[in-house]
Amino acid sequence: MHLSVIITTYNSPDWLEKVLWGYDAQTHLAFEVLIADDGSDDRTRDRIDALRPRLGFPVQHVWHPKEGFRKCTILNAAIARAAHPYCVFTDGDCIPRSDLLAVHVAEARPGRFLSGGYLKLPMATSQAITPENIRAGHATDAAWLRAHGTPWSRRLQRLAWGPRVSAWLDRLTPTGATFNGHNSSAWREDLLRVNGFDERLEWGGLDRELGERLEHAGVRGHQVRHRALVVHLDHGRGYKRPEAIARNRAIRDEVAAKRLARTPHGLDRHLVTADAITPPE
Repeated sequence: MHLSVIITTYNSPDWLEKVLWGYDAQTHLAFEVLIADDGSDDRTRDRIDALRPRLGFPVQHVWHPKEGFRKCTILNAAIARAAHPYCVFTDGDCIPRSDLLAVHVAEARPGRFLSGGYLKLPMATSQAITPENIRAGHATDAAWLRAHGTPWSRRLQRLAWGPRVSAWLDRLTPTGATFNGHNSSAWREDLLRVNGFDERLEWGGLDRELGERLEHAGVRGHQVRHRALVVHLDHGRGYKRPEAIARNRAIRDEVAAKRLARTPHGLDRHLVTADAITPPE
């Protein structure tokens, strides 16, 4: 199955490069990458252009000018331009384990979306990871990460479990399957049915809100948090705004109360303008 991998980014070209090398090391090879760029400066465009001939997959740079936090808008623009029927979503600070896409393909079924897992790395480990480490599998190896500054945790232990144990734990986990921007996937036709991300939302549950509307549309979340794994590189979070979080919460409460499936503030407008969205010159 061919996939469209949608990676969000904003002014973090060093972390984005590490993530792209992670996709270059995937065992599942049939995919494109769309970089949903929420207004980065020329450094990101230049890095993508330099990497593109060295990567083993096609890359689209989907960009718009910086006008505040508009992650949902650029995500919808990327979905509109996706060429394949199944979309995997992640962030430009999340290095995938080499089997990430293979797991999403194996577990994809009509009528459901997938909810993957992650491990947050400290800054020292994040900085220590090189492209060579990524190609060798070190960046998602529990022993290597621990030797390079990552403390032991149950999430770190997930990287050491084999597929049978991980599948068993996914069946037993009491944690509900939510749509998470760092590691989730869905059929493009289901995303179109609910009209994608709600562009009124800023940081704080914007991805989970999409999952909640998918559930209302009859698309059930499926847990793969122990099998589909990424490691999350450290960074600051200057985009947190309490007033935006409160507004997001109010929108999600309305979605829950009315069991809304489709947002009127979504991707439909991008379907007719997709070709007009290009990287900065």
